[in-house]
This record gives sequence, structure tokens and C-alpha cells, in this order.
Amino acid sequence: MAFGTGSWYRRRALRRAGLIPGMSVVDVGVGTGLVACEAAHLVGDASRVTGVDPSRGMVEQAKVPPGVRLMAGSAEAIPLPSASADFISMGYALRHISDLSVAFAEFWRVLRPGGIICLLEITRPEGALSRPLLKAYMRGVIPLLAYIVARHPETPKLMRFYWDTIEACAPPQVIMGAIANARFEAVTHHTELGIFSEYCARKPSAAAAL
Repeated sequence: MAFGTGSWYRRRALRRAGLIPGMSVVDVGVGTGLVACEAAHLVGDASRVTGVDPSRGMVEQAKVPPGVRLMAGSAEAIPLPSASADFISMGYALRHISDLSVAFAEFWRVLRPGGIICLLEITRPEGALSRPLLKAYMRGVIPLLAYIVARHPETPKLMRFYWDTIEACAPPQVIMGAIANARFEAVTHHTELGIFSEYCARKPSAAAAL
């Protein structure tokens, strides 16, 4: 669906958020491992990246560089100690969280002072023309192409569900408000091509939090 640009975009988004070599990263909703792979490349040491996913099947099937640690867990319950990570990423799983406030409080707990969150999501366009066009593409064209490639009868249903989750996702202003309410600072929302959203914020340093 991204015409081969996904890896480049994910890497650029993580770098723009502030991910640098030496940081410890927790990728929440690791899925197939696409974001974790880019994080491992940027930090320069795969052992500094941990992938967390509520699906044990995803954890078993994720394709990540040797050294990346994978474990079962969720955004609301990350199985890591408090103040143990410098950076938390999440790639296109925000719309599956039922309670943003619980998840963001957990991100706050796991991050060290000064730590960063970078949440990637697809935001439905609000334009009178762009929204129905994207919906037609995601619920019509993509399911057909997915079936042609996979030749599995359930594949079109899965891809239509993908759009349904995008439509049901909280709007940017709600997400940004929930991040701010969780005590994060410097909350930003950057959009690429009108639909690819990056939500970034920072946990205050120890001095600022006092």
C-alpha cells in the first residue's frame, strides 16, 4: 500500500522524533516488527530494542534483527520496570487502544525523565473528496489486490477491517489532549500526505518534574 516507501518513512519519523544512537527503545504493538527494525538500525544496537505485543502469535512471527527482545504485553500493561526506556514507539496500533489515558500513563511510567514517545497512525482525511476516495481505495482496491496476492478468502475481510479501525480512531485533537493530560510536554502532531500522523511528546526531565 505504501509503494515501497514504508521503511524510509518509518525511519525518518523516528529520527524526526529524536531517536539517536545509544537510546533504549520499547516498540509497543510491535506486530511484524517493521518499526522495531528501523529503531534497531537507528540506535545502532539491536539489543537496546524491545518489542511488545498483546498477540503471542505476532511475537512469535515478528521478523526483527538478532538481539531485539520480544515479549507479550500491551500498551496498558508493559512488562518492563519503571523508568527503564529512553524512547517508546508505536506503529499504527493507536486505534486499537480502548483507553488512551491508561496507555499514556503506562508510557509515562516506563519512560525515564526526558524520554520521548513517537506514535505513528493513519488519520482519516476530513475533506469532502479525499475521505471518500481513500475509503474506496482502502475498502475496495486494497482488499482486491490483497486477495490476488494472498489467494486467501479471508484476506479481503481483514483489509476492509483495517479501514474500519482507521475510521473509528480518535481524532488528532483528542489524542493530543490525552497525551497532554498524561503530563507529557512538547506535544506535537505532524502529518505527511494528509493522512500519516506522527504524535510526539517528551516526559519532563527530573528537574522540570519537581
